[in-house]
Amino acid sequence: MADPLWRDLLKSSNEGKYGEFARKFAKSLALSMNEVVANHQFANSELARSLAEDADYLGIIRRGEHVTVLYRQRSTKKPGEWLGRLVLGYEDGEVRIFAASIF
Repeated sequence: MADPLWRDLLKSSNEGKYGEFARKFAKSLALSMNEVVANHQFANSELARSLAEDADYLGIIRRGEHVTVLYRQRSTKKPGEWLGRLVLGYEDGEVRIFAASIF
């Protein structure tokens, strides 16, 4: 369930398409995101625009009504590895993204 959501985030981040990037966000996350700032990040972050399509699933942590899914993420342009984090939960009966980040 998490992998397709993560792949969609990678694809839309690489393409700089904020609308597609945020389409599965929970309402609370969507309201806290500033579209102008996010578009600026896409335009100015080499990492955000060069995420490799193949991420390695590392594990899951359950907390309350949410799960955190961890990935080993690589870039197509920058050497090294990053930790990807995807927090999922239910909102209005659907799985939604409550947080997503790369460290």
